[in-house]
Amino acid sequence: MSENQTLYHTIGGEARLRELVDRFYDLMELEPEFAGIHALHPTPNDSSREKLFMFLSGWMGGPDLFVERHGHPRLRARHLPFGIGTSERDQWLRAMAWAMEDIGMDEDLRMRLMQSFYQTADWMRNKAD
Repeated sequence: MSENQTLYHTIGGEARLRELVDRFYDLMELEPEFAGIHALHPTPNDSSREKLFMFLSGWMGGPDLFVERHGHPRLRARHLPFGIGTSERDQWLRAMAWAMEDIGMDEDLRMRLMQSFYQTADWMRNKAD
């Protein structure tokens, strides 16, 4: 990745980010190990898919879609109604790691993203284990 290129462009832009988010939510719905985080999402989860896509677009340096539509992400505040502990954090991270692998994302990029995802996911914890 060149210094001038954003993560958004490095991963392949809109289509590739959409593929990642869709695979993440598909895994959440299909795999029993993600039942804990799946239960925290509305059914159907179309709005959650779209919000994650919009957030990650801006977070990765692409179009700031979430901010344009919803304002500042306020991630922790928006997630306070949901009990997020270590188990939920780890399920989210595992589902994202699996999704990145499934879509064939480069291993170095996956590791770089997982470091950032871990920091954010850990910060989102709001209940004692």
